[in-house]
Amino acid sequence: MSDPRVMVTGGAGFIGSHLVDRLLELGYVVDVIDDLSSGSLLNLSSARQNYQGRIFIHQLDVRSPSLIELTRRRRPSTIFHLAARTDVTASISNPSDDLSVNVAGSIRVLEAALAGEATKVIYATSAAIYGDPSQELIPLDENTQLKPISPYGASKRAAIDYLEIFRSVYDLEYTALVFANVYGPRQGFRGEAGVVSTFTERLLAGRPCQVFGDGTSTRDYVYVTDVVDAMIRAIDSAGGLLVNVGTSVETQINALFEMIARATGSTLGPRMMPRRLGEIQRNALSIERAKAQLGWKPIIDVRDGISMLVDWYNSRPVEFVSRRLRERQGYSSLSK
Repeated sequence: MSDPRVMVTGGAGFIGSHLVDRLLELGYVVDVIDDLSSGSLLNLSSARQNYQGRIFIHQLDVRSPSLIELTRRRRPSTIFHLAARTDVTASISNPSDDLSVNVAGSIRVLEAALAGEATKVIYATSAAIYGDPSQELIPLDENTQLKPISPYGASKRAAIDYLEIFRSVYDLEYTALVFANVYGPRQGFRGEAGVVSTFTERLLAGRPCQVFGDGTSTRDYVYVTDVVDAMIRAIDSAGGLLVNVGTSVETQINALFEMIARATGSTLGPRMMPRRLGEIQRNALSIERAKAQLGWKPIIDVRDGISMLVDWYNSRPVEFVSRRLRERQGYSSLSK
């Protein structure tokens, strides 16, 4: 690598910290940008211990003007932009916050990329940009009309428009990766696929789980290390493209609960709750473009991924799991 320095916004978060780990393993010098509002330095503890001198953590909001000067000094070749508000329900109650972080924050990142002469921004977005299209279109490909039905989805779509503008006006390359429901170690209980960690934590602690609706809604669950692999491949590929990152497989929430209950050894059944207004019934993403443009496909299916996740939780101290449960007390599972 002629220029091994990269930047990761949201790098102390769930997906971001896994990406940081992998970049360091590949020999990159990594600048992590995170305001720690939802990310945690605990997620980077191993990286900080094993790669001293190659990981630099900057506690900074992506909306801050200081990001421009920092990027000018650090001069990353690629910026991975993962920092965002990701809670759909919260975006409905506070759409202005989503607008500020997800749109204005993304514009600031693009401005910083120009200031630091970065050659590419790799942007993490969500299947929420597609909204709730006709079920005949599932698995959804990248030609699906972008028609979000939540402020969160709208904010992520708007950021894609700015990526395209900065590419055409300023010659700043980008790839926008559309994540399905990502799950795996270090995940919180909010945001995309939060239902997996919520079910796992609650069942391991002997607590009941809530399922909204009749449990037949489907999602496309993709393991975090597969997602990281797609992001790494995007460094030199898929310029100017929107690329889905999922499995193309629909998994019903009832089936997901049964898999997690079996993996955790729990005999608890779910508590069925009324379906939430506006919730999408079915979703899965086509990955044909990812195969063609990135040479990528997932290698971990949902059953194996859940088994790996349960093993990870079982390897954590009891105090860690208890703390996580206290943090999320009062919140129910998100079967978005």
